[in-house]
Amino acid sequence: MISELNLIPVIDLLQGQVVRAVRGDRQAYRPIVSALCGSSDPVTVARILCDHCAARQLYVADLDALQGGATQVTVLAGLLEALPGIELWLDAGLADASAGQALRSRLAPFASRIVLVYGSESLRSREALERCFGAGDDDSQAALSLDRRDGQRLDAAGCWDAVALWPKRLIVMTLERVGSGAGPDLDTLRDVRRLAPGAMLIGAGGIRSEGDLARAAAAGADAWLVASALHDLQLPRIQR
Repeated sequence: MISELNLIPVIDLLQGQVVRAVRGDRQAYRPIVSALCGSSDPVTVARILCDHCAARQLYVADLDALQGGATQVTVLAGLLEALPGIELWLDAGLADASAGQALRSRLAPFASRIVLVYGSESLRSREALERCFGAGDDDSQAALSLDRRDGQRLDAAGCWDAVALWPKRLIVMTLERVGSGAGPDLDTLRDVRRLAPGAMLIGAGGIRSEGDLARAAAAGADAWLVASALHDLQLPRIQR
């Protein structure tokens, strides 16, 4: 049943270490304590998670950058170098397309394996959204994250209502479910699926079990971002 949904493991990076998400409250994140990984070293944790999920993609949230600090380019480059078969989905608080281009340039040797995640909480304006996705191309190296917390959209750029600008890769990010064990937000995912029937739809937050993954697949998810359920041994190792 678990194989029906593509699992994308997540690492949250803060000052060079992997930390544990707590309901999306970034001030409460602390170095990871995991039943699966006995380390908070990014490369060590990433290898173990990707191996456990038989994953070809890894989602990285750069919390330094998301909180207005410098992007952890050295750590990111180390991950890309150590994991040559992995596509890295990178959320680094990108405000517009030029910021994304600049970051890709700084990671130029690995650019073909980077999917830039533009989050609705970070995009500065509707114009910025249009410049990222308005050409109507199927950009295989970018994704849009539709972010919300406690029922409120985090969306200065108006991404949630700009359905015509949505790319082919969409993340439904319910931040208060991240690291919560509260179950996935399937109602919001179904709403987005109705609006974007042809998109690759990735959910985030709340997964506790294989049963949750099965319900997520039935609701229209193609993939799910997972971390806490892996560290707590709630999901079995995938054999492929």
